[in-house]
Amino acid sequence: MEEFLVSARPDLQKARQDWLASLVSERRLSALTVDAYERDTRQLLQFLTGHCGGAPGIADIAELKPFDLRAFLAHRRNGGAGARSLGRGLAGIRSFLRFLERRGLANAAGAAAMRAPKQPKSLPKPLTAVDAKRVVSAGEQLAEEPWIAARNAAVLTLLYGCGLRISEALGLPGAALGDASETVLRVIGKGGKTRLVPVLPVALRAIAEYRRLCPYHLGPDAPLFRGARGGALQPAIIQREMQKLRTALNLPDTATPHALRHSFATHLLARGGDLRTIQELLGHASLSTTQIYTGVDTARLLDIYDSAHPRA
Repeated sequence: MEEFLVSARPDLQKARQDWLASLVSERRLSALTVDAYERDTRQLLQFLTGHCGGAPGIADIAELKPFDLRAFLAHRRNGGAGARSLGRGLAGIRSFLRFLERRGLANAAGAAAMRAPKQPKSLPKPLTAVDAKRVVSAGEQLAEEPWIAARNAAVLTLLYGCGLRISEALGLPGAALGDASETVLRVIGKGGKTRLVPVLPVALRAIAEYRRLCPYHLGPDAPLFRGARGGALQPAIIQREMQKLRTALNLPDTATPHALRHSFATHLLARGGDLRTIQELLGHASLSTTQIYTGVDTARLLDIYDSAHPRA
């Protein structure tokens, strides 16, 4: 690990070096994590040099209060650090203080009681409409057996066409969508909550084709989607098939089965769908969960602006 000048008294410098060495030898953390913890605690010691009026020693660390740590995090935030960096920094400081506490040199209770900065919700990464259509197309499926290819296409079509979670699609009984005239699907979502979801004709056709080719009897109370040996289809199988499609269709790593559900919501919003309706279709308990898609659509519009506007 690269050496840096550390603003601390010799007793604290040695204790910190012992802690960093233990992260590698005992906890076997990755080199990147150890480097990050080294940097975070070095910044803490530099801050304490000004905060305490001189290079800190173990006695100064032992007397740290939540107020001091909050002041350090505020200092970092004013310097441009984001919530994730601050959260990781606090985790490193807690680890260091626990190390000192085990040796009877400090009390880690103050740091342990502090809440980490609230992390911003990461924006879901939907597929483009063109890529989503390719993924759910029966002609793009890579399975050698026609019935398995039809099964994969049907499952993926339900994720994109109806916004289902993969667990919801694979939990459908054999009686679901057995009639070509059905236009609404009853879905049991998280917490056992039931919702009604409109079914597009393309989804009905995909299900009908799968039923026609499936070699197993699809009883009304048995699972609709089956594995190669006739048992209930497992999510890992669809996730693995999606991974193959990513490679074959040159899609990003973010193109996952769940990304099709994100795509369903994002594309609806882009076409004028209102948040309350999308909330009902997705089965979100809170509108705030659905509102994240407004950020996705705004980000997409900004990308288009940056790439297309002559003055961008």
